[in-house]
Amino acid sequence: MASSDHTTDPRLLILAPGDNIAVARLEVPADTALQVAGKTIRLQRALGFGHKIAVRDIAAGEKIVKYGAPIGRATMDIALGDYVHNHNVASDYMPNTVAVEAAP
Repeated sequence: MASSDHTTDPRLLILAPGDNIAVARLEVPADTALQVAGKTIRLQRALGFGHKIAVRDIAAGEKIVKYGAPIGRATMDIALGDYVHNHNVASDYMPNTVAVEAAP
């Protein structure tokens, strides 16, 4: 595993070299300061076990890389430390399931 990056908080796991996201090893409360790739960020929201944040800025359209493999693409710019989930990522493997209100 690539968690040997000592400039990233041990509560986060970077699974492979070249990954642009890190996975939470445990729940981390909102407003927590974390070291990510040598920079201090403050979580804007709670990060649940297994959830992801960006370890660097990711441009809209860029691949999201986890386990050294692309898992989707950014649907908008994602800043270092931002939560990475289906609100800002489109899967390369299955359709996103986003709730849409039905018209009356």
